[in-house]
Amino acid sequence: MRKCNPVRVGNCVLDGSYIYIQSMLNTRSDDIEGSVRQAAELEAAGCEIIRAAIPDMEAVKLIPAIKEKISVPLVADIHFDYRLALEAVSAGIDKIRINPGNIGDMDRVKQVADACRNKGIPIRIGVNSGSLEKEILAKYGSPTPEALVESAMGHARLLERFDFEDIVISIKSSDVNKMIASYRLAAERCDYPLHLGVTEAGTERMGLIKSAVGIGSLLCDGIGETIRVSLTDDPIREIAAAKDILRSIGRRKGVQLISCPTCGRTRIDLVRVTKEVEEALADCDRDIKVAVMGCVVNGPGEAREADIGIAGGDGCAVIFKNGEVLRKIKEENIVTELLGEIEKL
Repeated sequence: MRKCNPVRVGNCVLDGSYIYIQSMLNTRSDDIEGSVRQAAELEAAGCEIIRAAIPDMEAVKLIPAIKEKISVPLVADIHFDYRLALEAVSAGIDKIRINPGNIGDMDRVKQVADACRNKGIPIRIGVNSGSLEKEILAKYGSPTPEALVESAMGHARLLERFDFEDIVISIKSSDVNKMIASYRLAAERCDYPLHLGVTEAGTERMGLIKSAVGIGSLLCDGIGETIRVSLTDDPIREIAAAKDILRSIGRRKGVQLISCPTCGRTRIDLVRVTKEVEEALADCDRDIKVAVMGCVVNGPGEAREADIGIAGGDGCAVIFKNGEVLRKIKEENIVTELLGEIEKL
């Protein structure tokens, strides 16, 4: 695991020992009631850090309204106007997301750095392919990983100039290969916590695939302290996707469902059974492995490591525990019997 300088965001400590799930409100910034409601829904779904766009002074009102209803940290997403950052700090925000290079002269950067330092509020430097400085683009010709990292490190140096080091860095791209390369390079060049994400990843189908490849690859390298699965969809879906990514690599407890793709040997409706089991266990937070297999070739043999599972027969199945067969059951009773055994674990 990569070592980084710990940064505290509200009640979260970003040091790599635990990967925090983040999302962002997609309600209008002038819809306070709707934004508060969505923030509460995100927290209930398992979101651990919530970000909200603060495009103008009116939107600053979101901060106390949301913080009154949630217990997880709230991040203000700010561009261009340094005064919005200062007002967000005064309103009680837990973290600022900003690019120090696009808020004006050094005095403005210093004001933001001083305000955040005085309140113990970290700053996330957010760089992406569409926000590179003209001189860096001219130097590299395009938003290459080297260009993105140079931009991020330059922004960090602006804050360091004013003795501010409670910094988190994100370097996002919609290109998965570029995103992975950028974060790997950043991990080599700094010890600040890194927030991972594939930006503009798309709708749920492709967004999930791109995020799983990009975020998952880096987490397997030991890189990343917080993650966000960006989907053009209800942000609640981002939380479920992030949990699944973390569970799949053993970084979050919960049910791991193993199921085979079926073949000509299958004699039960395995697709239906698997979907019913998955739905029934969707909210289960027990750290167990459940196998739903089509025949005895795949289970319990290939699924021997599962805590509990079934292997289909001809209109029936066997239920097994830790590789040992418990009994034979009828097809219509598979889901009920399996869930009953899970309750006993």
